Amino acid sequence: MTHKILSRRAFAAGALASTGVLAACGNGVGGQGSNIIDARVSATLDEMYRAYPNTRNLAQKANGILVMPLVTEAGLGFGGAYGRGALLIDEITVDYYSVVKGSGGLQIGAQQFAHVLFFMTEEALLKFRRSPGWAAGGDVEYVFSDQGDGVAADTTTALSPVLAAVFARAGLRLGATLEGTKYTRIIP
Repeated sequence: MTHKILSRRAFAAGALASTGVLAACGNGVGGQGSNIIDARVSATLDEMYRAYPNTRNLAQKANGILVMPLVTEAGLGFGGAYGRGALLIDEITVDYYSVVKGSGGLQIGAQQFAHVLFFMTEEALLKFRRSPGWAAGGDVEYVFSDQGDGVAADTTTALSPVLAAVFARAGLRLGATLEGTKYTRIIP
């Protein structure tokens, strides 16, 4: 009789231990998430190059490009934003990232947009990649918004380590800035 209880306990302990192993299998490695992100990144770059041809020059000069194809931002008093994208170096995806932003204040509405960060110096790219959670702030210079402007590369812009292009806005919410936005490496 004791032998059966021991085997039931062993079975229960084994089942409990294997739950953790099975949960680790769902980490996204080998899933379709990266394929979806890659397709969206490719479509976003095609759209940006078509709408703003001068961004090709920026892309060629950049040490790396972070493409966030779809960022959804909403707010009612407090707001937030979320999206996923990829970091490309020499037109090859090297990492995947999520973007999260929180905000507070007088705001109402929702919008969706894409943005691309051009890392113009090797130092800026290394700082981004080595950070456990890089936050965009005052060191980001905007080259255009979705108001029909062309790419403006003046002296200030040319010296900035990180350039941002925000475009393809849809929705009703004023302002799409990247200040206070945090980027974190993910496994899709």
